Amino acid sequence: MAVEISELDEMQSSYKAAVDDWVAVIREEEALASVNHNVAEVDAWEHAHDREEKARNKAKAAKRAYEDALRENLFHF
Repeated sequence: MAVEISELDEMQSSYKAAVDDWVAVIREEEALASVNHNVAEVDAWEHAHDREEKARNKAKAAKRAYEDALRENLFHF
């Protein structure tokens, strides 16, 4: 069954939003990595890294779903 263009548009939009979120979280982690650290700041930095990893995984999953839908639509497999 072919994927509708509207579904592809939605998947592309979801992927872009996930990447945008990932970039924002990377910038938060970068900001924490660019200052002198005390124990509380190190904890915040570690938490930022965990959020970055989750955002990365979300973006990768959205990309995978979008790519799979494109393959289905373009090549029918």
